[in-house]
Amino acid sequence: MTRNSDILRNIDGLTIVLFLALAGLGWFNLVSAATGPDGPVEWGLGTLHGKQGLWLLVSLLVGFLILQIEGTFFIRTAWLNYGAQLLLCSLVLVIGKKVGGARSWFGIGGFGIQPSEFAKMGAALALAWYCSKEGGLKAFGQRLRAAVIVGIPAGLILLQPDAGTVLVFLGFVFAMYREGLSGAVLIVGFAAVVMAVLTILSGASDLSYPLVGEANGIYRFWLLFLVIGAGVILLLRNATLPRYRARITTRAIASALAALVFSIAMHLALEEVLRPHQRERIQVLFGLEVDNPDADYNIRHAKTAIGSGGWTGMGWRNGHMTGYGFVPEQETDFIFCTWSEEWGLVGSTFFLILFAGFILRILFLAERQRSAFTRVYAYGVGGILFMHMLINVGMVLGLAPVIGIPLPFMSYGGSSFMAFALMIAILLRLDAERFSVLR
Repeated sequence: MTRNSDILRNIDGLTIVLFLALAGLGWFNLVSAATGPDGPVEWGLGTLHGKQGLWLLVSLLVGFLILQIEGTFFIRTAWLNYGAQLLLCSLVLVIGKKVGGARSWFGIGGFGIQPSEFAKMGAALALAWYCSKEGGLKAFGQRLRAAVIVGIPAGLILLQPDAGTVLVFLGFVFAMYREGLSGAVLIVGFAAVVMAVLTILSGASDLSYPLVGEANGIYRFWLLFLVIGAGVILLLRNATLPRYRARITTRAIASALAALVFSIAMHLALEEVLRPHQRERIQVLFGLEVDNPDADYNIRHAKTAIGSGGWTGMGWRNGHMTGYGFVPEQETDFIFCTWSEEWGLVGSTFFLILFAGFILRILFLAERQRSAFTRVYAYGVGGILFMHMLINVGMVLGLAPVIGIPLPFMSYGGSSFMAFALMIAILLRLDAERFSVLR
């Protein structure tokens, strides 16, 4: 008991303060988003802010209990946790409740549990265990196995389908990069993004047609890519020393073919996999014309709400666009609009700085560890939070497609809040034992 008391004294107070500040501001903002400007605020578990308040209290209680558990417990049970999350993500595909077109929820009375939110924690623990055991990700096989650890839960979530949550799993790249993932992977990722954008723009006018006859735009792009690619390959071949020529040429041809296959797969996904409203969201993102005049309704009203906040905002529960419900899903995916309209540019900047400071504090905790497990886990948590903030804020600003990603600690959702609270509590406990070599 004495040893545990000594360890609890090492819990990072600043991280707790930042967490409580974000959670408190998020709940305060949700009260406004859920009640509107008229009449008194209703209290009770029947309201959204009442339910969220209950989740907040439960999360704090569970987090306090987690702080009492030995850090080695989370290391020993990392794979058990991972396996349990995979089982839940598999079961929800069979017996889950369909919400918003995705079978992602277990319905329990008036509450719902979303396993994909907790799967991020399971993946973070399993990845931390593997990287600490391997001593890094220097070899190709190590990197491949690490990618599989992250990819399996992401694949199960994609089957629900919940593409937005799958994108959040890209945050684990930061943890893998810290442990030795080659910078070339980041270059390949950037090239893939560029290729995806060019594919979308080239085939934009053909998105409503099957991949036959009429898709002239995308065919011209592929032909142009082949011509330019052949020219670059010839240039590299002639500019390379003879002893390196065969290897460089082979890699260049393989890279060009991989890029072409990726572009074709991307176009087929746009044509055959995505639903019409999802294609419209992508077209709206790139400023392309769509047949549906309401395709950009969410983004148009979100931007209007943010812009109407001005420098200092309209004040709590005084927003016009969000107060009277002109912004859809303003309690969940578009919660940042409520905050921006009520507190303006100054308030929005303050919140983003606070959130960024929280992530930076997590990375600071990661870098002061002697335990590789804790370091990798902290980077995983930080990467997940960063991706959530990046995609959600980018979404409401019209810089990312509308894919249904909550803003941590602000958006309504018990599963999301509980999962983030558990991840932070585990990190705090592991960090508190930093003077003891865990692994």
